[in-house]
Order: sequence, then C-alpha cells, then structure tokens
Amino acid sequence: MDKKKILIVDDDKDFVRILAMQLKAKSYETLAATDAATAISVAREQKPDLILLDIGLPAGDGFTVMARLAALEDTMLKPVIVITGRDPSTFQEQAINARVAAFLQKPVDIDKLEVAIQNIFSESGESMAKNV
Repeated sequence: MDKKKILIVDDDKDFVRILAMQLKAKSYETLAATDAATAISVAREQKPDLILLDIGLPAGDGFTVMARLAALEDTMLKPVIVITGRDPSTFQEQAINARVAAFLQKPVDIDKLEVAIQNIFSESGESMAKNV
C-alpha cells in the first residue's frame, strides 16, 4: 500500500519541520508549504491525500486556500484539517461552512492529530464524500 501523502501548510517553518518529522515517524509522506500560493501550487502538482492547514498565512489565508482548492476538480474533495493558534470560536462557523474535516488548536496534540488523520483515512470514499 502506498504511503498517504500529507501537505502541511503553515508559515512557521519550525512547526512544519517538527510536524513533518512526527508524521514521517508514523509512515506518512509529507509535503510542505509556508504560504497560500505555494500551498495551492503544491496541492495541484502533488495531489496530497490530506491537507493540514493554518488559517493565518502570507499571500492569502487558509480559507482562501480552501476556496481555491474547492474550485479545482483535482483537489476539490481533498480533506482538510485546520491547525491554528487563533481563537476557534472566531473561525469555527467559517470552517464548518468550508467543510473542514477537523479543527485543532496549537500547540497541536500529536495524538489527537493522529486520531483525526486515521479517522479521515479509514473512511470509505462514499462516506468521505458526505463528510467533506
């Protein structure tokens, strides 16, 4: 079975590096982007299975990234987990409307993140279409 590919999008390069190491230790392939424009480009080119996305990004926020990816046929159904340090009550409704699969606060608990990832990857394509 191929390794699942996860795109980590965050402007904090240290956070991206640490999270990538943790995910690689759990046998995931990781990709990285530190701004909105790069995130969209990498997602289109590399077609990740999942996107971990911060809200506050240079060159457009996380919701801009989600909107752009949702408009593209090859990325429209990719699940997104938002990981942010911002107040969740400010963005929760917008995240639900954007069909975010999970919303996690920084500092991220790697065990909670792993559960969220496993839940996404264990769903069938049929149930995924309903929940995305």
